[in-house]
Amino acid sequence: MRTDVVLTVSEGKRLIAKAVAKLDFVQRALANGMVSICKGTTNSYVVEEILGRKIERTKYCTGTTWPAKAERVGKVSNALPDIVLRNGQPVEGLTSIKSVAEMKEGDVFIKGANALNYAKRLAGILIGDRSGGTIGGTWGTIIARRIRLVIPVSLEKDIPSDINEAATRINRCEEAGHGPALFPVTGDIITEVEAVKVLTGAEAFPIAAGGIGGAEGSTRLCVVGTKEQLEAVGRLLETIYGEPPFVE
Repeated sequence: MRTDVVLTVSEGKRLIAKAVAKLDFVQRALANGMVSICKGTTNSYVVEEILGRKIERTKYCTGTTWPAKAERVGKVSNALPDIVLRNGQPVEGLTSIKSVAEMKEGDVFIKGANALNYAKRLAGILIGDRSGGTIGGTWGTIIARRIRLVIPVSLEKDIPSDINEAATRINRCEEAGHGPALFPVTGDIITEVEAVKVLTGAEAFPIAAGGIGGAEGSTRLCVVGTKEQLEAVGRLLETIYGEPPFVE
């Protein structure tokens, strides 16, 4: 059996966040280990799903992308403290960057991305901070300690350019210009596709994108599964449909 699903950008973020919270290795780290959730728009939904309560998502942001002429003042900030959990309990005063020094193999570091090569399982993170930002300050330790890097990222960010090639080019001194650098990363990439599988067992794959009336940037998925799985998809979507835009 099959059905088609259209998810707005915000609905996709909520779906992805629900799946990240249910990942078996995330659950293990919450029970007996550490989980660090970096700031970001998608990760603000992840915080809500893991903590089981609402937060001021617009205050858990960093490095946001806006239309050229948008009014940004006062709409988003990084005012909320980083959410780092040890055995499921918040660790006060510990930032995401500093948390990796206390992590071990099997702990979880959750970091969003700005670009995706879905077929290559490769993500890209824009870096405006001249010290390397969050990923620049943690990547070596994440690799060396075999910390699980979870990358919640919507299919809206899947780009045709090869991220490695793009990073090589724009990070050169002679082409650096005034824009951010691009940092390629690999890890456990969780898009709407993986989210549907994790939460219902059904198979999903993208078949179209975009729309009007609020569906700009949306993803259309074909979902295939048993009758029971598609019924589970329907129940899941009822908890997601109508998720308001991140910033009104």
